[in-house]
Amino acid sequence: MDARAIAESFDLAKLAPSFYADPYPTYRALREHAPVKRMPDGSWFLTRFEDIVPVYRDHKSFSSDKHKEFRPKFGPTPLLEHHTTSLIFNDPPLHTRVRRAIVGAISQRHIAAMESGLVTLVDGLLDAMAKAGSVDLIADFAAAIPIGIIGNLLGIARDERGPLRGWSLAILGALEPVLTPERAASGNRAVSEMLAYLRILVDDRRVHLRDPDTDVLTRLIVGEGGDAPLTETQLLHQCIFLLNAGHETTTNLIGNTLHALARLPAQRAQLIARADDVDAMKTAVEECLRYESPVQLGNRITTQDVTIAGQCFPADTRISICIGGANRDPAQFPSPDEMDLSRDPNRQLAFGFGIHTCAGINLARLEGRIALSRFLKRFPRYAITGEAVRDLRARFRGFQKLPARLE
Repeated sequence: MDARAIAESFDLAKLAPSFYADPYPTYRALREHAPVKRMPDGSWFLTRFEDIVPVYRDHKSFSSDKHKEFRPKFGPTPLLEHHTTSLIFNDPPLHTRVRRAIVGAISQRHIAAMESGLVTLVDGLLDAMAKAGSVDLIADFAAAIPIGIIGNLLGIARDERGPLRGWSLAILGALEPVLTPERAASGNRAVSEMLAYLRILVDDRRVHLRDPDTDVLTRLIVGEGGDAPLTETQLLHQCIFLLNAGHETTTNLIGNTLHALARLPAQRAQLIARADDVDAMKTAVEECLRYESPVQLGNRITTQDVTIAGQCFPADTRISICIGGANRDPAQFPSPDEMDLSRDPNRQLAFGFGIHTCAGINLARLEGRIALSRFLKRFPRYAITGEAVRDLRARFRGFQKLPARLE
């Protein structure tokens, strides 16, 4: 099928298996032939960098509130309550209050203080993998790092962190364009189980408050400055959001990068040679985020009549933002389908833009830099073995399993 035909037939609700393996040819076809593409369900799909950035900038015209979109999708369920309460799917003033509390606990100063603990966590995982030899780079490494960090930020006991990844995957899986009965049941069960766990955790923390400068849960409980404390429902769902957001982006960043480097020996050698160069690793992480964006799609709904690329949209128009497409836009990134670990400038949109830029952006960057640099120094000749199992989701791009042999 040629590019024009791919663009004309594209339907986010009917994706072929080949799309999950490699969505970028489809994004390229859309950018070239239908950059503002109307979906059969009446929503619109944007793939060009120059069209997406203005949407991010204008949060008043392009709302993140999901009540109108999610009420018919989820019905009166735990999933609806969660996905219409969490930080990412809200507008000011709730978004402003919650974001201020979270950012205050993971400021640049606090993140810098976390580095030594993060190194210890990563080195411990590397030691365990060295003993095993054959490992799953997702379960044994990429996912274990953010679970450890977010668990620390919320003060979750280490022996209680086992269900966290499964809960996160089930809740986020319900955000896919097509909600299957299986995904709905799994997501609702995960929200209910996590709420039950968090109620116990929050009740205990109210009695035993910790340092609000480093404990995010304490900071959310007591409120920020003159802000009124969050309601119990708001508080619990922000905790779920923190786990989901912190887990998904970092896991996929590390897993996608290790998979890509296994296929790109020149880039792997380049990164190994620069593993001790902090600035070079920071630049490389930005390129890894651009090349294989952990989050591929975002959504907005218009609050008034607006125009994008000459196309007029009335109020209540649903818009999908294709981050993965924008990050491969040749108008913004020369040779976009090549991994250039020295790329500069690099205005990648993997963490969003504007007021909804990921609150944990600098923490995720630190986790990615420490994890990748120390892994490559320890296991420069690692090899992917067996079948790398993609997580078949359009909104998020990562792996379920990434079997590897370490040398």
